[in-house]
Parts: sequence; C-alpha cells; structure tokens
Amino acid sequence: MVRCAIVGLGRWGQTLVNSVQGKSDKIRFVRGVTRTPRNAATFAADHGFSLDSDYEAALADPKVDAVVLASPHSVHAAQIMAAAKAKKHIFVDKPVTITRDSAAKAVAAAKRAGVVLAAGHNRRFLPSLHEMKRLIDEGALGTILHLEGNTSGPGGFRYRKGMWRADPAESPAGGMGGSGIHWVDAMIYLVGPIATIQVSSFRLVLDVPLDDTTSMLFRFKHKMSGYLSCLQATAPMQRLTVFGSKGWAELKGETELTVCLVDGQPKTRNFPSVNKERAELEAFAAAVNRGVPYPVPLDDVVHGVACFEAIGKSAKTGDLIKVK
Repeated sequence: MVRCAIVGLGRWGQTLVNSVQGKSDKIRFVRGVTRTPRNAATFAADHGFSLDSDYEAALADPKVDAVVLASPHSVHAAQIMAAAKAKKHIFVDKPVTITRDSAAKAVAAAKRAGVVLAAGHNRRFLPSLHEMKRLIDEGALGTILHLEGNTSGPGGFRYRKGMWRADPAESPAGGMGGSGIHWVDAMIYLVGPIATIQVSSFRLVLDVPLDDTTSMLFRFKHKMSGYLSCLQATAPMQRLTVFGSKGWAELKGETELTVCLVDGQPKTRNFPSVNKERAELEAFAAAVNRGVPYPVPLDDVVHGVACFEAIGKSAKTGDLIKVK
C-alpha cells in the first residue's frame, strides 16, 4: 500500500482522492495539503486524512511515501524538486510543468533521487486507444497520413476571476492545460514526436481572460500532419481520428472505436468504460512497490511539455514554432 499526500484539493484533487480512497488496496491518501484548509476540511474528514497547508511538513512525514500533485501548473516544478530531495515518489497531474527545461530538470531530479515520477496522462489507460495503437503499429491502417481531434466542453463557464485555472499564465491557449494536452499526449503515443506547431487561439464569449477557441496544426517527426481543436465554451465532445493509406480509425468519447478500410464498410466496436484516475494511480503504485514501468515514458513527458510550451508561444503570435 502506497501512502500518499494529496497536494491541492480543488475539483480535480478531490476527483483523484475519490477514485481510490476506500476502493483500492494499492494506494490511499493519509494526508492533505491545500492553500485554504477550511475549504476542504469536511472532505478530508470524510475521507479519513489530516489536512493543513504545510507542504514541507508533508514531505518530512515518515508516514507519507509519495505525493500526488493536483496544484497549479506553475508550482509543479518546485514541488517535484522538493519531493525528489525528500525521497518521496511523485505523481503529478498534467501538464507536469509549463516549460520544457523545467520538465527536464524535474525528471533529472527524480532520477537522481531514485524516486518514481509519474504524469497524469490518463487517456493512456483507455483500452480503445490501445486498440488504435495496435492497428497503427501492425499496419492495418497503412501509412499514417494525418491525425485530427477535437476536445470540447463547457468548462470555461465554471471559471471566475481569481481562479488559477482562469489565469492565462497557468492555462495558455485556453483549454490546453485542462483537456487539450491529453489529446496531444495521445497523438504522441500513437505516432511519435511532434516537430512543428502553429496555433490560432482567441476568446469570443468567456467572461474571464482565457481563450475559449483554440486550433492547432501539427507536423510530426515521421512526416504525417495533425490538427486539434480545443473549445472551452460549448457542449462536450471528444474525438480523435487517424487516417492512413489503407483506412481510418475514429475514437468517439472514450469507448466507441470505428474503423473503416478503403475496401470495406465502417465497423464500430464498443469498449468497457474504465476509471482512468484509479487506473493511473494504481499504475503509479505498481511502479513504486514493484518497479513496474509506468505507462507514460519520461521522454514522452518532457516532449509533451515542450509541445505545451510551443503551443502557448504560437497562441500569442500565430507563428510556426519548432518544438525544442
């Protein structure tokens, strides 16, 4: 059993706790850290862990094996470095950091300390995405030509002035930090690194100073193209399509995968729904306790942050950016 401190108890921190607390025999939360403890006091009491605002005390606690970071993106790098120094294992919600250089330093610190660093790219735990990857790797779709996706929802309407998620410094390019980065990571998982990125991002309807409409053009290292749109002010949609010389495969939502070959008709397969958050946290526990490799390689983590940084830069200027 991996004993964790949850750092950050907003909506997402509570989602992570709810996914495993009292349900998993592999991981549990024994301590909480949040900037305003009174706001989460009832939640912490209901879930059986102590709560305060002292991160350093949590790192010094011998009853804490690991930290789970659901804190603002801009503080992740310093929190990871501090946890590595304290020899605590680290699970961090995406984006792991805001810049490629800080991500590389965080990874290096974890490696030097001999602790596990795991990123919360939870789409990697979808059986439907694994099947899409198998089709690509086995050549069933032929030469991959293009990927395109859309991740949309009404999340921007929940934001209010003063919330950290509504700060463009924390969330460049609108919904990229909340949901878009998941699908960038999924594309990296499917076909490899992204070489160049160009972005159009702007705000039409939200009251907070956050872009609600973002679109991205990609060119991958292996020459295929890509497109992703990320909207913060509409009804929910999640879609990812891969086009190849022999056919296409489209994932709608998280469970419905349709495949159509050039010489055939579309065939749809429905996969079981999974608790992605429980799956990623239990995979983290397996890495800590049994040395099982975590499914998101650290090279992919650093590259994903480099893409996130490039997207933020291009969102401001519209320029084509080479990914570092």
